[in-house]
Amino acid sequence: MKIKDRYAPSPTGLQHIGGVRTALFNYLFAKSLGGTFVLRLEDTDRARFDTKFVQNLYDTFRWLGLQWDEGPDNGGPAAPYIQSERLGLYRRHAQELAGAGNAYYCFCSPQRLAALREAQGAEAGYDRRCRNMGRGEQEALEARGEVPVLRLKIPLEEGAATVFRDRLLGTVTWKNADINSDPVLLKSDGFPTYHLANVVDDHLMGITHVLRAQEWLPSTPVHVIMYRAFGWEPPEFCHLPMVMGPDGKKLSKRHGATSIDEFRRQGYLPEALINYVALLGASYEEGKDMYTLAELAARFSIDKLNKAPAVFDYKKLEWYNSRYIRGKTDGELARLALPWAREAGLFGAQGAEPAEAQYAAFSSAMPLIRERVSSLREIPGKIRYLFAEPDLPPAADFIPKKKDLAETVRLLSIGRGFIAAIGPASDREAEDLAKEQAGKAGVALGDLMTPLRAALTGSKVSPPLFGSIRILGRERSLARVDRALRFLNG
Repeated sequence: MKIKDRYAPSPTGLQHIGGVRTALFNYLFAKSLGGTFVLRLEDTDRARFDTKFVQNLYDTFRWLGLQWDEGPDNGGPAAPYIQSERLGLYRRHAQELAGAGNAYYCFCSPQRLAALREAQGAEAGYDRRCRNMGRGEQEALEARGEVPVLRLKIPLEEGAATVFRDRLLGTVTWKNADINSDPVLLKSDGFPTYHLANVVDDHLMGITHVLRAQEWLPSTPVHVIMYRAFGWEPPEFCHLPMVMGPDGKKLSKRHGATSIDEFRRQGYLPEALINYVALLGASYEEGKDMYTLAELAARFSIDKLNKAPAVFDYKKLEWYNSRYIRGKTDGELARLALPWAREAGLFGAQGAEPAEAQYAAFSSAMPLIRERVSSLREIPGKIRYLFAEPDLPPAADFIPKKKDLAETVRLLSIGRGFIAAIGPASDREAEDLAKEQAGKAGVALGDLMTPLRAALTGSKVSPPLFGSIRILGRERSLARVDRALRFLNG
């Protein structure tokens, strides 16, 4: 059997971790078996639909590097792939269900349904008042201009149950009596609900496997009933484990970033997100943490999915991001970090482009911070001192442990001599010279570097000092040391 699965989001919000995990698993499953991955836009919720969410979907998956084989933007044999462009199909199939006695028209007003919910509780279902309405009463209501919805007629024979097999959960038996409503299939405005459009599209598009989050499990008995009413074979279902926050509750904004846009703004790399999200509820190969997208596709298997919910660990994602940052060349990392540097005003005014010399310094600084950051967003703050003279820190930050102010001034003066003598040395040669100077002065190298670091970077902690001196240059470095000496002597 040729495998075909789909990601079918509703463009009513930004793409988030849960949705991307579903899309990724569908992509990996299809690619692992040489199948077809489809994107379908389920845009029938017109009240919440917005074109900006469609654009966000395209931007997100383009950034992540996930490409569907069939979809709204690249077409395919089952086009169109946007549900609002398929309304005629849904109406015809809805009429087919009604004609076969598997669905019925309901004329209950929104006011009556609201009163019913208020009287019986929000969890109460529709009371099926119109289920056995005669044709004469229907015609009378239609003559008054009443526009009905179409509801699926759930089989309610005593003991009736819907049984289906889930690849992850096994055999699922759902009592029809527990489906507390005859769900609406076609709304009064002619648009289908999720249930009708989902089933019709999956069948007509030849979807063989439906991988979706377990929160959709209660919908599956309804869908199976519809498949049987149409006389169609249902696809194979696999309800994926939920993605939870560290507190064991469904991942949400209260836990931190959840939309992919937020992670992008925070400086995460797409490779890191793909790698980490692919591991949420799945395993691949023992003893291996880092995977390319192609490697994930080659190793993905439904049989390696976990039934238990996956916990989203922000610290673990940071670890992945830092690993991928370390793997970038200086040029690659500089290009990736440049938008954050411009936004931070690293080269002058906020948003300013770097001059040629500034970009050269920026690129040269990448080896200094590559192993000290976990996101691209952190980079400008780590190297700002290279582009603008930092504020002088408190005098205490200059003083090494167990030293006093007078000794600190002496050490900084020795450090000044070291910078004046350094010449065009490599970082290793500069370090050797500093060790020699420290030995002559009878002090530890760390003590010699402490006041020098504070003078040059404005901080007790900074990227490697010898590389910083090289990028700053002798004249700028000496000027900062002289400023610090005046400060300490004063």
